[in-house]
Amino acid sequence: MTLPELNLANHFLIAMPSMLDPVFGGTVVYICEHNVNGALGVVINKPTNMTMEVLFERIELSLEMAPIASKAIMFGGPVQDDRGFVLHAPSGTYSSSLKVTEELAFTTSRDVLEEVASGLGPERLLVSVGYSGWSPGQLESEIARNGWLTVLADPIVIFDLPIEDRYLAAIKLLGIDPMMLAAEAGHA
Repeated sequence: MTLPELNLANHFLIAMPSMLDPVFGGTVVYICEHNVNGALGVVINKPTNMTMEVLFERIELSLEMAPIASKAIMFGGPVQDDRGFVLHAPSGTYSSSLKVTEELAFTTSRDVLEEVASGLGPERLLVSVGYSGWSPGQLESEIARNGWLTVLADPIVIFDLPIEDRYLAAIKLLGIDPMMLAAEAGHA
């Protein structure tokens, strides 16, 4: 009997409290794609010291949407940390975009930021520098070693909650008390 392929697209990976990794400790990662080639996601709760306003100045776009100017840019992960990535509510057609669900898309092309700058782009968005990636089988192995909890993602956690509340909110989606998490996996 073969096991069904694990597909964690549109799920949160929640770092176990015991994870001391300096990159992923205390993080929540939104998984955009997961298949036989590996997994790709974006950390949603690790802000950089850069704001949307600074980012738009650097890429030479004038940001017309003042309410988002002070929003923090996230550290999405250690892969391609010199490039920007946008997790957003689908609102248009962009040259390099992956529709994850009806409510979420992941775009790597500048055109989405150009639309945001003009005030026509998605209002619900999270911009990151870098992304998180796993080679085939790597994520499954980390989960088996009790490194991550997984739960179906909720866009409210990504777009509507303060950054500092996202970790506990993601854990609460599991229906458990975060204080009850054990550092070690149990074996009967």
